[in-house]
Amino acid sequence: MESNLLQILRQVFGLEDFRPVQKQVIDSVMEGKDTLALLPTGGGKSLCYQVPGLAREGICLVISPLIALMKDQVDNLKAKGIKAAAIYSGMSYREIDTTLDNCIYGDFKFLYVSPERLKQELFIERFRQMNINLIAVDEAHCISQWGYDFRPPYLEIAAIRVFHPKVNVIALTASATPQVCADIVEKLEMKSHREFYQSFSRRNLSYSVRLVENKLEKGIEILKRIPGTAIWYVRNRQGTHQIAKVLTQLGISAAAYHAGMSNADRADRQEAWKANQVRVIVSTNAFGMGIDKPDVRVVIHSDLPENLENYYQEAGRAGRDGKKAFAVLLSNEQDFELLSNRSALVYPAIDFLKRVYQCLANYFQLAVGSNMLSSFDFDLSDFCNTYELAVLDAFYALKVLAEEGFVEVNESFFTPSRVHFRVDPSRLYEVQIAYAKLDPVIKMLLRTYGGNLFSEYIKIQESKLAKSLDMREADVVKLLQDLEKLEVMDYDQRKDKPQLTFLTPRYDAGKLPLNHQRIKARKELTLEKAKRMVDFAQQNRICRTQFIQEYFGEKTDNVCGICDICIEMKKNKAPESQEERMKAKVFETLAEFGELSERELFEKIKKPASAYHLKLIRQWVDQGQISRSSDDLLSLQSHE
Repeated sequence: MESNLLQILRQVFGLEDFRPVQKQVIDSVMEGKDTLALLPTGGGKSLCYQVPGLAREGICLVISPLIALMKDQVDNLKAKGIKAAAIYSGMSYREIDTTLDNCIYGDFKFLYVSPERLKQELFIERFRQMNINLIAVDEAHCISQWGYDFRPPYLEIAAIRVFHPKVNVIALTASATPQVCADIVEKLEMKSHREFYQSFSRRNLSYSVRLVENKLEKGIEILKRIPGTAIWYVRNRQGTHQIAKVLTQLGISAAAYHAGMSNADRADRQEAWKANQVRVIVSTNAFGMGIDKPDVRVVIHSDLPENLENYYQEAGRAGRDGKKAFAVLLSNEQDFELLSNRSALVYPAIDFLKRVYQCLANYFQLAVGSNMLSSFDFDLSDFCNTYELAVLDAFYALKVLAEEGFVEVNESFFTPSRVHFRVDPSRLYEVQIAYAKLDPVIKMLLRTYGGNLFSEYIKIQESKLAKSLDMREADVVKLLQDLEKLEVMDYDQRKDKPQLTFLTPRYDAGKLPLNHQRIKARKELTLEKAKRMVDFAQQNRICRTQFIQEYFGEKTDNVCGICDICIEMKKNKAPESQEERMKAKVFETLAEFGELSERELFEKIKKPASAYHLKLIRQWVDQGQISRSSDDLLSLQSHE
């Protein structure tokens, strides 16, 4: 078995060896144990379930809340020749149906699902029939209301375990406190489980906080001093463009990146940065998930993140190659106050939550009791303008409605167009005969994408088809829509707008079953986490790495030696230790040679007769530790 795991790692993933903790986690999973793995950013979490998933017969179910990450993982596995699929909001009922069927009958190895799918009847019915070999829970901290990104649908995971009682679970997270880890174990109903922790200490990463008024000036100074690739995080979208523009004018290649940009723009900028054509990516926290660029030399934050979990993950994108890297937080007193004030707004009043929910129902014209798991294109600013809501207040209200499990809001992500023939080849041939104008596009689809069109949803590019058919793209789209109207084919056109999904049937807003107690507890937790973030930035007592380790429950006496606080402590100690070394040398030399002039003494100890050194000699003479004779010879004071 050992050699089989290594073979998978080398042949499929092109890696020579497992990392130490990674191997222990995989061994635990392969032994059939429920396993909790806390592997900080860049610890190679996905391999901990992908390798066992490939080594065992059957399919591995992966539960993840991050759609962009799921899509990346599926694309990466497919590129390696591994059959993988994902189910997330925005997919049609029929596409979900086909995908689930493929996972039962089509030798698929991985199925990625977002947590809100777990209690859907359609999913449960097929899940029971699948040959499941492992259940992997990514971002497992989402299951705990004490975590920083709580998601109620995660609580459904334990409920699906009963359908495959012999299948073990692996829970993975990059950052969780001891309280959250205990909660994960309890909520996933882990029995005789094992836990593995990798240290939160990154020995090559130097953390520092600079208290400054002009952050732009300081950030530029840092980029001029530290060569190499950089990420600069800011809170708002406007700031990304302003900073990128100034950097570019100064000859530092930079690009802005945020969720409001088109998918094509974001993809282009990300690729240019990864290929080192752009040195600095200036981004909101939308950037970085699943992007493993090892040679980032510096991560700058010019706004305080909401909590230490977020800061640790974002700063941890620096130095994954193990070479020296820097995480610099630029801050000031106003920021500390601003974060505290903003944290107080994160959980709006209950009445306001109900109002926003009612506005959503009106906006999409939904009747009470309808539209469970329906997804819609969603433009937040248009929604707020329509109902005269403040954008920030509405944004926080939507986050709470999502935390409470009523809706899910995804930032815009690109989904290419997909097609799937619903009829068999003989019926399709009849359509080609009956509808001559559809024949060329059917033939081109079959020639370009092959027989898999009958069994699964295949991504297509209308522009490519149009070029091959020597037609306008709009005409190709019209033909594809005609095929759908004839119920010959499913045609899901590409999406690149944010999606809002109703996770439950639409409630009467007045009777919306909000968990008041939980909301109150989460509000207090948010304020406490903001306070700890401010503590991290303001404190100058202990090593920054040590502060982070202790926050996550890792007890240690070790200091990193390279953060701003450790360097400052060394500086403060340096004169004293230098003085001690000098004193020892002088006393040893005088003990050996007896009487020496100042010039002779400095020659013997190989030190310059600097003002500082002469001052030390005078000090020891005044203290009576050295004697100075009438002819200016120095000797050790006799204590007879």
